[in-house]
Amino acid sequence: MNSKRTLFLIEVAIFAALAIVLDLVPFLSFKIWAQGGSVSFAMIPIFIVAFRWGIKGGLLAGFLFGILQLITNPFIVHIAQAFLEYGLAFTLLGMAGIFAKPVKEALQNGKRRSYFTYITLGVFLGCLFRFLAHLLAGVVFFAEYAPEGQPVWLYSTIYNGSYMLPAFILSTIVVGFVFYKQPRLIKISS
Repeated sequence: MNSKRTLFLIEVAIFAALAIVLDLVPFLSFKIWAQGGSVSFAMIPIFIVAFRWGIKGGLLAGFLFGILQLITNPFIVHIAQAFLEYGLAFTLLGMAGIFAKPVKEALQNGKRRSYFTYITLGVFLGCLFRFLAHLLAGVVFFAEYAPEGQPVWLYSTIYNGSYMLPAFILSTIVVGFVFYKQPRLIKISS
């Protein structure tokens, strides 16, 4: 196995493990939602992998994070819901990797505005796909929690948006700051 592939696998595993640790440490994770969801630093390592290694690294790190979530902190009502909210939702965070190349190029060329724009777009895309997976699960599996008379899709949107929006903002700021202060972290050594 070549050293770049080994580095890839090690980083994906370490950052997925770091993500679950950040989610489990009480003072680093704000959890008040009854059926799951939190505002924490947990997605940040997944986004870092996505911007370093691209979509492949991001999807794999997100998938591993989802599996670790399923093992350590599950809220399961149905097997399909578990797949949707743990297997798919966290994997989709890795979609941020679509913007890996533009982020790297903007950093190398000193284009701060472009760099922050691409970081924001990448984090937004990953969070949007995760949000949509949770939204669908909410509509299908958690309809009974919607207040009487409220459309279940609206309930699920509000519920999931109430933690995904702050998590998106937190992740964007921290990931942007990390790469801005340490631009060498986005480069992969050969």
